[in-house]
Amino acid sequence: MDKGKIVALEDRIPKLKEQRRRKANRRLILLLFLFFALIAAIAYMQSPLSHIKQISVKGNDLYSSKEIIKKTGVTKNTNIWKVKSKEISKKLKELSEVKKADVKIQWPNTVFITIQEHNRIAYLKKEGSYYPVMENGKILKGKWLKEIPNNSPILFDFEEGDVLNEMVDGLKGIPAEIVNSISEIHYTPKKTDKYHISLFMNDGFEVSATLRSFSEKMVHYPSIVSQLDPNKKGVIDLEVGSYFKAYDTKTEDQKK
Repeated sequence: MDKGKIVALEDRIPKLKEQRRRKANRRLILLLFLFFALIAAIAYMQSPLSHIKQISVKGNDLYSSKEIIKKTGVTKNTNIWKVKSKEISKKLKELSEVKKADVKIQWPNTVFITIQEHNRIAYLKKEGSYYPVMENGKILKGKWLKEIPNNSPILFDFEEGDVLNEMVDGLKGIPAEIVNSISEIHYTPKKTDKYHISLFMNDGFEVSATLRSFSEKMVHYPSIVSQLDPNKKGVIDLEVGSYFKAYDTKTEDQKK
């Protein structure tokens, strides 16, 4: 064996000791770092620094931001670590106007809430006031208007329930331009059809229909009207088939 390649044990001991010392130092530094990081995290969690500083709400129209925040139960004294996004979202969806609620936490202390509300479909006239009717069939009794809305059909004699749900589904199933051409919708049930309705259109015609086939037949309204004399008003019956009956002079005067 070549004597020049042999390293004496006493020469290796100092190097081994140095390597062990360096490893021990690195291990100590790591442990100290973890210790102080843990202390800092505990101190942060227990201090006002971990409290929520900002709650941002967007997408809300029917509810104010204050109302939304109040519903969540979150305040600026709430610890950011205690905020549960799924629980807050579930609370907000308890509101009949809220379709979806997305809650995100941005560290260190900000909460973002994005609201998606149900669309307004119509207004219900009751006791001189106009109440928004939403796409989920709910009537917003706390959001009434005194003036006549000019951008949605006005419903008469409807209540929350199956019939109103059918009416809402029917309106959702026809094009917006046809919905905008409807002035009033009256719930006029018959012995043979509890889903019967009477519509009064902006162009002066009246429509007799059943909610069972309302959206299916109402999509043809523009085509039907185009074949009628615009100066001769009457009732367009869409219950079974599709036919037109003009008002007689006496009836028309009563309508006016």
